[in-house]
Formats: sequence, structure tokens, C-alpha cells
Amino acid sequence: MPNRKNKRKISRYVTLPNIILSFIIIILAVFGGYLTISKNDLQKQTEQFKKEITKLKQQQSKFLKEQEEQVAKYFEEKTKDLEIEYAHPIDNTEYVQIKKKDNTVEFIYDDSELPVKDIKTEITKPRVIDEAVIKKETPKKEKSVESKLPKLAIIIDDVTNSRQINKIQNIGYTVNMSFLPPTPRHKNSAKVAQKLDNYMIHLPLQASSFKYEEENTLYINDSIGRIQRRIDTLSRLYPKAKYINNHTGSKFTADKEAMDRLFSVLKKYDYIFIDSKTTAKSVAKESGKKHGLRVLSRNIFLDNKKDKEYIQGQLEKAVKIAKKYGSAIAIGHPYGITFQALKDSKHLLEGLEMVYVDKL
Repeated sequence: MPNRKNKRKISRYVTLPNIILSFIIIILAVFGGYLTISKNDLQKQTEQFKKEITKLKQQQSKFLKEQEEQVAKYFEEKTKDLEIEYAHPIDNTEYVQIKKKDNTVEFIYDDSELPVKDIKTEITKPRVIDEAVIKKETPKKEKSVESKLPKLAIIIDDVTNSRQINKIQNIGYTVNMSFLPPTPRHKNSAKVAQKLDNYMIHLPLQASSFKYEEENTLYINDSIGRIQRRIDTLSRLYPKAKYINNHTGSKFTADKEAMDRLFSVLKKYDYIFIDSKTTAKSVAKESGKKHGLRVLSRNIFLDNKKDKEYIQGQLEKAVKIAKKYGSAIAIGHPYGITFQALKDSKHLLEGLEMVYVDKL
């Protein structure tokens, strides 16, 4: 009998709702325990995630630094055997003024002079002078006072991206940028340049011995047509540029016929050429005189050695030339050590005006 009573009591509690309720309580208890464990796991995962982010940032910084060093090494190897230290100081004030030509004259390459069109003289009526206009006083224009300080233009060649632009702009004084034309290796070099007010074109010309050749390099045997097509393309890619300097070009700039063809085209587009002096045999100056083009020349290469003391020593040489001859041009490259050396060399530039090349 007692067993039956106990069974009845048990059966009274062991009903379907009670079973379901118990099952829910068990699930909630298990889920609550799981949540507690999950919360701890989540905190651990968050901390691990933060560590991973920090690690990724460090890897990114390391990657960017390695990339910058690789780019610097790439351009250093491209120029180290070609860029000759030219000890002889060059007077950049000597040039032939560009004469304005009638734009209607068709461009023809010939050693002889371009044909001159007959211009009919128009007979015009005498101009009536208004006495009231004569009496009216016109405001006097103030003459802009040009600095009499010696001028130094520093050019950074091989510029191709906005990261380099930012570093150049952070140097703290005027530095010229010369952009390599776009290639698959540096697609945006023209796009980033167009955001600037002042820049140059770094034109790849044929070198005597060269394994890192840029695409669309001009060669000594190129026709006048190919040269013109190339310069026309560059004029569209770099619409604000007025100055061109050569990238490599030790073979091209020493070839009279090739330089004659190039300067005939540059004259049409009103470009001024800056000879990077990658060879002492350059005939740029002679070709410039022949075609009535202004030609400037590099005086000093700053970073043939990637060493801060060396770069500052080269900068001091450029300063001395500028003070002796009134102006000088120094060329460097987008190396991290070059940027740092220039940034830390403001004290060497006292008594000079740092300028864009159009002020020389």
C-alpha cells in the first residue's frame, strides 16, 4: 500500500507540463553556463583580436618600409653607373631666348629654316584718339622686387606616387619634382602630378649600358615622328609642365642628330630642357643654341651614395656653386635617406633662395 501511495505522489508530479518545465530549466541552466563561458571566451578572443590588429599594423609598416627600400634600390641600380659627378660648375644664366613663332607655320623637321609665309600688309584707318582717355590717369604698376640672393633649385627625379610627393612637401622648403611617365609599374604618376601647380617631366632617353629601362624610352634612331608622338602624349599627361629633364640618356644626349630631332620637337611645344648630365659628352647645350632653346644643366648629384653625410656634403658643394655663379641645380632621388638629409639641412641653405626651376 505505501508503495502505491508513493507512486501516486510521484505520478502527480511527473506530468507532461512538469517534464517540459524541468527540461526548459535544464536548458536555461546549460545555456546560462554556456553564456558565462562564451563571455570569457569572447573577452579572450577580443584581446587576441587586438593583438592580431597590432601585429598586422606592425607588419604593414614593415612592408611599406621594405617596399620603399626596394623602390629606392631599384632606382639606385638604374642610375649608379650612369650619373657622372660633373665637377665643372655650369653657368645656368647663359641661354638663347626662345623666339615667338607664328603658330600657323606647319611643323617640318629640316636642317634649313622653316618656310616663311607671305604676309599681306593691311591698310588701316587712322586711329581716333580720345582726349578724355589721355587725361585719365592710369594707376602705376608696382614693380615686383626680385630677390638678389643666389638661387638653388633642388630636383627630385623619379617621382611616381603621392607618398613621395608628401615626403617632398614635408622637407620644409621649395623642392622641384620630376615625374616619370606612367607605366604598368607606376600607373598613376601623371594623375598625382596634375594635382600640383609646379612639376617637371622626367623623360627616359637611351643609355649607353642599361638593364632597368623604362617603357617608351626614346632611342637615338627614333624618327622625328615617333619623338613627336611621345612628346605630344606627355604634353597631354602633364599639361602644366614647362620643363623636361632626361632620365638616364648617356647615349642619347651625346648624339647630335638625336638631340637635334628631340629639340626640334621640344621647340614646337615650348619646353625648356634641363640636362641631367648623365654623361660629360652631352651635346645638349650646343643643340639648344642651334634650335634657339633654353637649356639648363645639372651641377651636382646629391645621392650617388645613400649616406646622410655624403648627401649633405654634396648639398654644400651646390650651395658654393650657387653663391659663386648666382644659381645652381642639384638632383636627388626619392630615397628615404635623401628626404631626411634635406629636411635636416636647412642650416646649410642660409643666404640662398630655394626656388622652382622657372625662377632660374
